[in-house]
Amino acid sequence: MQPVSFVKMHGLGNDFVLMDCLQTPPPPDDRLNAMSQAICDRHFGVGGDGLILILPDSQADYRMRMFNPDGSESEMCGNGIRCFGKYLFDAGLVQSPTVSVATMQGLQHIEIQEDAVPGARATMVRVDMGAPRLLRSQIPMTPSESNGNDGQVINEPLQVGSTTYRITAVSMGNPHCVIFVDDVESVPLKEIGLEIEHHEAFPQRTNVHFVQILGPQKLWMRTWERGAGDTLACGSGACAVAVATALNGRLPGNNRRALVHLPGGDLDIEWAANNHVYMTGPATDVFAGSFDEEFLNSIER
Repeated sequence: MQPVSFVKMHGLGNDFVLMDCLQTPPPPDDRLNAMSQAICDRHFGVGGDGLILILPDSQADYRMRMFNPDGSESEMCGNGIRCFGKYLFDAGLVQSPTVSVATMQGLQHIEIQEDAVPGARATMVRVDMGAPRLLRSQIPMTPSESNGNDGQVINEPLQVGSTTYRITAVSMGNPHCVIFVDDVESVPLKEIGLEIEHHEAFPQRTNVHFVQILGPQKLWMRTWERGAGDTLACGSGACAVAVATALNGRLPGNNRRALVHLPGGDLDIEWAANNHVYMTGPATDVFAGSFDEEFLNSIER
């Protein structure tokens, strides 16, 4: 196998390895699981919270596929799609600041914002994340013992070991479990996050977010990402958290906009009147390189 080029990027510390598969064929599907695990390994690979493929598409401007460090494919990645958009813009692959991107969870629309100087590169990216999916079957979650109908999951008890948590569930194309706490920093994130990720209530596993209200329209969240673990930021998770905060009546008045603080930085989230959730935040280049042939050949199928 010949050396393959890549770009390392991050959105608020949520870092990704992007492979441009527009001119060269993408890796075969039966290798992607092992390739993602090897490439995302922070000691033996490049290191990252995900592997992103940039692909052509017949229905959208481009297609994005994203694989977690455990090799599983994710339906959607908010920080990843901002990096995806910046790459397209900076590489001159799009002429318009508005770009359509096909993902596993459907068509996404992104708006790229650039510095107001000649030859500027993309700095901030605004993503239309679509409408949140709120029914139990859409998360998905198993039927509730106390309430088996297909309603919304808002402040519902979830038994985890000997502890009961009050959860709100939101899908942004991928599943999210939101838990409000008084002090995010005191939560043993790995221990609890891993248990809830694999809880029997979530047949496709789930992302887990612990949220602290800092003030009017200001939230602080920590995330345990499905397939990735403790990450510095989760874009789709920040959207789910803002929606869950509104559903629980924790945003002032009828306002459905919040500044979400994450360990890697801030995201501006708005659940707009058209029921779509809009996420605005930065994307940053780190370095470019190529995978050595020896490394690629060492990856087992």
